[in-house]
Amino acid sequence: MSVSGSIYIADNDVKTRDLVSAFLTYKGHAVVCPEQSAPFFDTLRNYEIDIVIAEAAHLHTIAPDFQLRATEINPALVLIAYGDNGTGEARKFNGANVFTLPKPLNLDELESLVLRSREYQTMKKLDSLTGCDDQHVLLSASMIGTSAPMRELFGLITKVAGSNATVLIQGESGTGKELAARAIHQLSARNNKKFIPVNCAAIPDDLLESELFGHVKGSFTGAYANRAGRFEMADKGTLFLDEIGDMKANLQVKLLRVLQNREFEPVGASKSQSVDVRIIAATNKNLEDLVASRDFREDLYYRLSVIPITIPPLRERREDIPLLIHTFLTRFNSDRSPAVKGFSQDALNILCSYDWPGNVRELENLVERLVILKGSGFITPDDLPEKYLSGKQSPPDQIAPRSTASSSDRREAWDQLPEGGICINSAVDEFENRLIMQALARTGGNKKEAALLLNLKRTTLIEKLKKKHLAFAEE
Repeated sequence: MSVSGSIYIADNDVKTRDLVSAFLTYKGHAVVCPEQSAPFFDTLRNYEIDIVIAEAAHLHTIAPDFQLRATEINPALVLIAYGDNGTGEARKFNGANVFTLPKPLNLDELESLVLRSREYQTMKKLDSLTGCDDQHVLLSASMIGTSAPMRELFGLITKVAGSNATVLIQGESGTGKELAARAIHQLSARNNKKFIPVNCAAIPDDLLESELFGHVKGSFTGAYANRAGRFEMADKGTLFLDEIGDMKANLQVKLLRVLQNREFEPVGASKSQSVDVRIIAATNKNLEDLVASRDFREDLYYRLSVIPITIPPLRERREDIPLLIHTFLTRFNSDRSPAVKGFSQDALNILCSYDWPGNVRELENLVERLVILKGSGFITPDDLPEKYLSGKQSPPDQIAPRSTASSSDRREAWDQLPEGGICINSAVDEFENRLIMQALARTGGNKKEAALLLNLKRTTLIEKLKKKHLAFAEE
């Protein structure tokens, strides 16, 4: 899958343009090369271009105010301009979203700038999220995401925070249920009081009651003094009960009383204590199933789920993966020198295709491990553990099998020019034909889906098929 927009290459020199296009396509980037006679700014809009690679002199002929007009279409657009040494043409462009290169082009340096451009655009997305208001600043600092499911979640958290209603947060392990609970607390009127978390599954059953409600001196062996419980500690604040589905039946009854009467009895006490606590519970289990099997009290379930919130798993918001990776990479790079520069496009595509059973926690742990082991440079598919690569294997009868050689071996093969030379235009055309046929094979001949894989419009793909006289036998 594509994790970002397309790259537009503009150069009057057809050979240079085709060489750059073939190289970046080979590296896994989505490249657009429409007819150079097409209106340039219309192309930026129609193809959702976010990186322009161009000869500087050529851009000046397109429009003297090219940079201004291009960024009006896409504020996050990055320009990589190149020109002959000494001409100064490329240096006329400037700004945080501009990179310059001399000619002749060094293709490895060019790809490095493309990867840096993606990082810049990731930061722009994060800035746009955190620049809205204090609530979004908080949410983006704790829960990262710009996808539709996350925007919907952020909106629900913001609404819920203003009330004192009990909240039940459900979601798979590693999705960030405690982060959501903390966000609700921080956005509420109780944010100047304590947020007290309790993991009900991590505390032995015979100690959990005392942990929650406290105990009085002498109530049991080892109770040498009065001890406040988590409910008392959280008075006027928020108590977060994680893994509530693991709570035993006897404690469920006592928790139900607190929810109903706002009072509890410490272990061994003869009278109740009143408490003003907002309760947020969380679980990775299906409480309705536990209610049906009589492992969880039905009345407690309805008391807890006044406002239910579900955290989406990472596989349902894959577009957030590059943003999460950048955030974790920045965090784990903060005290390292040299630092890991980023992830290659191939590595990003692989990680965006993985299903992430461990969700965000698994992704965070992977990034930390890769930063430690890699140390510097860019993380490529060769650096990823085998289980992340296995999901990328394609049936051999659909797609030309990928070479078992390493990335460095494939790069060397690319750099080797045949003894008798090569026709670059024919090679590029053949390469494009192969990509089109692979996309059609992968989608079973569905041109709309194939066009999405190639970052093309469906009509553009159909035009290419006709122009190239390519045919695909649909099943």
